Amino acid sequence: MNIVDKATQTQLSNIEKRTGKTLAQLYELVRASGLEKYGEIREMLKHDLDLGYGDAQVLAGFALKEMNPETKNQETMTTDDIVAGFYSGPKASLRSIHDKVMAEINKLGEFEIAPKKTYLSLRRKRQFAMLGPATNSRVDLGLNMKGVPSTERLLEMPAGGMCQYQVRLSSEKDVDAELIAWVKQAYESAA
Repeated sequence: MNIVDKATQTQLSNIEKRTGKTLAQLYELVRASGLEKYGEIREMLKHDLDLGYGDAQVLAGFALKEMNPETKNQETMTTDDIVAGFYSGPKASLRSIHDKVMAEINKLGEFEIAPKKTYLSLRRKRQFAMLGPATNSRVDLGLNMKGVPSTERLLEMPAGGMCQYQVRLSSEKDVDAELIAWVKQAYESAA
């Protein structure tokens, strides 16, 4: 089982724990709702079960596959499919920056990838980074680490946000030794 499959299984197990329902019960709840469109199911799960967007998105996808025999045996949407969606249209040229950052992060060791609506959350015991396109010309890398002085490049974010620092990447050249050192520090602090 690859790390993405493990992350999805962990996410589904956590959904079961949070809701107090088995996957079969959750699928039955979706079936009983009478909803058939992915977006409607996702919104119902967010509202009725108080699930976050990412959890509702994953559960809606699996529930639809369970309910529709013709799609049940097809592969579920992969992280690559989701990332391709991030970098489509005018943001397509940014994909190489994303791929270069991920190649460096993959060298650090094991971690989970939790796809969100517009970015990837990268986690060990807790989130250490967020990566996704911010504009048509920039990818943002959010980092969680403590005790690092901010610089013109390593921007300190307001307290209470999803990440403590942000680095704005506009070309593959921005994925340099300095950036990799920050990523490694954030990765190690999330163990």
